[in-house]
Amino acid sequence: MILPLLVAATVIRFLYLAGKPFWFDEGFSVEVARIRWSDFLHLLWWREANMALYYFLLRIWLHFGQSPFFIRSLSVLMAAATLPAIYWLARLLYDRRVALIAAALFTFNAYNVRYAQEARSYALFLLLATLSSGFLISFLWQPRRRNWLGYVLVSILAVYAHFYALLLVVVQWLAVRWLGNINQCPDESSPRPAQLRRAWIAIGLAVLPLLIFVAKTGAGPIRWIPRPGLRGMLEFYEHLAGGNNWVLLVIYTAACVGAVLPLRKQLFTGGQSRETCWETWRAQFLLIWMIFPVVLTVVLSFARPVFLGRYMIFCLPALLILVAAGLARLRKAWLLMAALSGILLLCLQGVLFVYGHDFDSERDASGAASDFILDHSEPGDAIVFHIAATRVAYEFFSSLWAEEKAGTAHLGPEIIFPYHRERLEYRDFTGKPTEDLLRAARISHPRVWVMLMNNGSVEKPDATTVMLTKVLAESFLKMERWEFPKVEVRLYSRQ
Repeated sequence: MILPLLVAATVIRFLYLAGKPFWFDEGFSVEVARIRWSDFLHLLWWREANMALYYFLLRIWLHFGQSPFFIRSLSVLMAAATLPAIYWLARLLYDRRVALIAAALFTFNAYNVRYAQEARSYALFLLLATLSSGFLISFLWQPRRRNWLGYVLVSILAVYAHFYALLLVVVQWLAVRWLGNINQCPDESSPRPAQLRRAWIAIGLAVLPLLIFVAKTGAGPIRWIPRPGLRGMLEFYEHLAGGNNWVLLVIYTAACVGAVLPLRKQLFTGGQSRETCWETWRAQFLLIWMIFPVVLTVVLSFARPVFLGRYMIFCLPALLILVAAGLARLRKAWLLMAALSGILLLCLQGVLFVYGHDFDSERDASGAASDFILDHSEPGDAIVFHIAATRVAYEFFSSLWAEEKAGTAHLGPEIIFPYHRERLEYRDFTGKPTEDLLRAARISHPRVWVMLMNNGSVEKPDATTVMLTKVLAESFLKMERWEFPKVEVRLYSRQ
């Protein structure tokens, strides 16, 4: 049964893979992976250490093809590999029946489909998070060296795929130490506490460079995250379930309740007792995995916003396995098949939705804006980017444009900011233009394009937009403006 589900999951994630346009984050990923090795390593340490593992794998992947379809297919393969990983984890925690149901739910999960079709690290993050918990449970069942090494190595890789994987390690620590798992393993060969302590120390030492990076850079790279609320949490779980409305979430909630209801007496009272059974522990583990990271990041967001739905994608296996455990309690085969068929139809509705839309937020139109500039630019034009990172995405879209316009002599406007040398380098990934820089540039071009992103609103522009408007208006008599989703394009002309 697992092979047909794997084929179906792969096909579903390859369908319409190039249907949605590349957006800023995807273009950014590709350009990070394409810069020279020296700049690549410098950039990782200086600014982009999060998702470092994905950037490294994408750098290798790009040697075999650079079309949008091929670039995104790396995430599809990682997502497909997650299905047997979820099956393995569910079977370790429960049985084959629950594992097959969880695999079926994952096959048609629209939230995973959405991020399996994006050139970012989320599919890799989810795969490694699932494997991390799988190796942990394997080690609790059989405390052998290979399981210990598997847990340590995969957990380290997960953190380098996305920094928020540390939240999963915390969840695992809580489950083992706080819930007293050491005393309630499913057989007599319980691992010694020292073995797991060494595992967590090894993980901590291995990810120390990333922790130093976070301490060095602070919250700067994620300062754009909005402050969440209760509605944001509910929307996250609605999307995580794979639905584009509340119906599927209600059904999943009922299934989770069904999974834990028989354990209601032990669930909150047996925490550290030796008598706490395996059935109770696994439900507690999945509940903490599914809820704790979300609640923690939302609470922390009162001080500094750190909660973002896609960063919590690693909670998906816990949800699907707990739902599967609840559905598996339907002992009559016809009733289970009817319930599962109805759920999968609702899941399919969500999949069809994400083929043309995005769950968390609609993507920007940086690709369409870049193409517009390139199509309408003239020899002698120049361009200024409101934030340096916008040039990074623009470089990717201009490379696609150049392929389509092969043979043309015009390669687009001359870049004024950010510019350090002709080829993109690590210094071009951050910063904003200043008034002194623009005046020192002594712009002599007849026309100057400006590409603005994340610059406030028309009524309340940010300080950089105000400065650009003021300085360029001193030299150019005419200004035209075009609006794209989340992007503004301006053209300043001398006459």
